[in-house]
Amino acid sequence: MSNETSSPSPAARDKVQSIESLAERAEKAREAGKTVVLCHGVFDLVHLGHVRHVEAARREGDILFVTLTADRFVNKGPGRPIFSENMRAEMLAALACVDGVGVNHGSSAESVLDAIKPDIYVKGSDYENPDEDITGKINSEREAVERHGGRVVFTKDITFSSSSLINRYLDVYDPPLRDCLNSLRERDALNDILELIEKIKDMKVLLVGDTIMDEYQFVTPQGKAQKENIIATLFRGREEYAGGVIAAANHVASFCREVEIITGLGGETDDEAFIRSHLRDNVRLTTVSMPGRPTTRKTRYVEPSHTRKMFEVYVMDDAPLAAAQVKVLDQLIADRAPEFDVVIVTDFGHGLVGPSTIDVLVKHSRFLAVNAQTNSGNFGFNMITKYPKADYVCIDAPEARLAVGDKFSDIRDVVGTMLPKRIECPRMIVTHGGHGCYTYDCATEMHRIPAFTKQVVDTVGAGDAFLAVTSPLVAAGGSMEHVGFIGNAAGAMKVGIVGHRKSVEKVPLVKFVTALLK
Repeated sequence: MSNETSSPSPAARDKVQSIESLAERAEKAREAGKTVVLCHGVFDLVHLGHVRHVEAARREGDILFVTLTADRFVNKGPGRPIFSENMRAEMLAALACVDGVGVNHGSSAESVLDAIKPDIYVKGSDYENPDEDITGKINSEREAVERHGGRVVFTKDITFSSSSLINRYLDVYDPPLRDCLNSLRERDALNDILELIEKIKDMKVLLVGDTIMDEYQFVTPQGKAQKENIIATLFRGREEYAGGVIAAANHVASFCREVEIITGLGGETDDEAFIRSHLRDNVRLTTVSMPGRPTTRKTRYVEPSHTRKMFEVYVMDDAPLAAAQVKVLDQLIADRAPEFDVVIVTDFGHGLVGPSTIDVLVKHSRFLAVNAQTNSGNFGFNMITKYPKADYVCIDAPEARLAVGDKFSDIRDVVGTMLPKRIECPRMIVTHGGHGCYTYDCATEMHRIPAFTKQVVDTVGAGDAFLAVTSPLVAAGGSMEHVGFIGNAAGAMKVGIVGHRKSVEKVPLVKFVTALLK
């Protein structure tokens, strides 16, 4: 027996081709009068259900292509995909009934359908009822197939869930997360979690807080300058994002019907046009002009290959607003807040939210959710305790320790005993990075929800995503354990996004939690 590392057979290797090559083969096959069939999916763990599916697909025509989702677009939870895109392609190519395999490097199947133009597009029976498709993609895929003269066929054979098999038989999670997931599965928590997410779809949400222009300057270090004690870098590119309260609003926008922002903008730039162009369709922006001061801008210099931040530069004026501006801001909040189901405050401590504004928020909000962030621009001066009361508080562990003035006590004591003595708030979540989060409800026990991912691309904005997504869920009366679980999913998705290139969205999050709890 050979001890050499196995490699794919030439026949299997030759089947794996680019989407462009498969499209050319499809065109030639149609010209020869042959029927082209296509299957598409993740195929993370190839099982009997997949084999029966592709065999049935092959019987629909003369040539069968299978395309699969590239690794970076697989949204199945931590550690997924189990097998890389190259390994998954090889597994499928080894099936005799498959004539060609390609990896789709787009975010959806529509681009593949437009390229290959299959005569028959084969899907599993679980997609046959469009109302049960949580992604909503089957309708758009059907339209893509039909505009090229093709049709969709559904297989009827035995089905399995790769996620269920992986969750049940493969030890892919750390013990704390594995135990947490098993406990939730035993209590059939998935249905309750999905119902809770659906419960907030008609809510109106108002966000109040600092706007931050987040700029990434991508640079490659070149080494130490010869004549000065500095590191020289080579410019590679630049990206600008609408961050702070703007990013938080975009996160919650796909979960709730109507979102409005009240924020302050500097009077000396054209940032407002950029911000408005980056708002989701259901987000309304109401601004207070702050003449004589800039919109806060944070420029980070980032090594691009691993998204490692080297240093950052703040441009801001964090002095309290002028009395006239405070009056306008407070009146806006007093007028608008009573109309909303939830008011979320993203307080970055950059001068917007002062004592009178806090009083107005507390008085006029039907449900008040607050984060008071500690950052390098306000360290020690922006405590959650400046809010006398709230309905929900979401902060991180260092912020919680600063608020209670305790550096060393067990974080459970900080969350469950010390913090409730400093602020009148019945429900809180303290996020704790790689340790997950701790949920507090004055009426029930505390829970720790382990973190879902160790694959961190960029932590900027993860806490804002957690706050924005969880606040309506708490307002809807959700179990804090379930809220923390959903928040961890939102945070795990956000740390995989550079800057604010994308927002956390409802459909991918639903897929994420469903895959975890199958």
